[in-house]
Amino acid sequence: MKVVVFGGSGFIGRRLIPLLLARGDSVTCVDVARFDHGPAVTMRRGDVAQFDDVMAVVAEEKPDRVVNLAYHIGSDLPARVAFRLNVLGMDNVFEAARIGGVAHTIFASSLAVSGPQKHFGERMVDEEDLRYGDNQYAMHKIFNEWQARDYAEKHGMVITGIRPANVTGPDKLFGSVDHVHCITAPARGQSVTFPYRDAMRCPIHVDDIAEVVARVTLAARPKHRMYNTGGHTISMGALAEMVRGFLPSADIRFEQESGGREKSGNFMIENRRLVEEFGVQYAPFRQRVLQIINAVRTEEGLPLIREG
Repeated sequence: MKVVVFGGSGFIGRRLIPLLLARGDSVTCVDVARFDHGPAVTMRRGDVAQFDDVMAVVAEEKPDRVVNLAYHIGSDLPARVAFRLNVLGMDNVFEAARIGGVAHTIFASSLAVSGPQKHFGERMVDEEDLRYGDNQYAMHKIFNEWQARDYAEKHGMVITGIRPANVTGPDKLFGSVDHVHCITAPARGQSVTFPYRDAMRCPIHVDDIAEVVARVTLAARPKHRMYNTGGHTISMGALAEMVRGFLPSADIRFEQESGGREKSGNFMIENRRLVEEFGVQYAPFRQRVLQIINAVRTEEGLPLIREG
């Protein structure tokens, strides 16, 4: 099977592509940045905000699958810049897939579409719940989901969205990163301070996200248009204690004990669809925390931490 991955040099893409190769797929990576995926991957420089770039790749490669991971996480970009990448870029991918007759198109949405957990109370949030996201990034992802539905209904396309929770990993730089820094800073021997001990997150390791995207990509026609990934619901305080279990001297501080929970985004996430249809099982989060710690310490030339 031929797969084109837009944004394939990014945080998730560079984990996804090796999984696709291992399954025997032919992969083309399209990105404005370059990452060395090795000789088995066709590298194309292209900008999803430029329709000609996107259409040229789809027309020449004639892929069976298109995956769009090209977007900006966060709401800090000027409005027009963010729109071109997150909204126009997504439309360019959908339109090129339509013209090119791509059998299945996959894109990344986000837990951000749900907005704060307070809108739902103390219950799990599923794919059919109302979406309360109200920042730039969340609104773009909400519109992306509508774009996908519009294309599917008007053109009979198979388009599947995946809503990652708080993706974590040693090299994550953008988006929600407090849960990342809570692990990576102590791994480097650095102190770190956060506003609220009771702030809630739902982290999921980037390797798990890559596996989810790979499984959905290989499906011919998933049962649903949208899938929550879910993750591990945890407070920043509990995460700090987990890190101290490996690094007892970790200097992790909080300015306030409480006040963060009510300000937290969606952290109770139902992923039954994904689990039941694709058989997804995640490694224990404690294991992933240790994995991140040791990835950082390997990069820093520090001794690895062994499981007690």
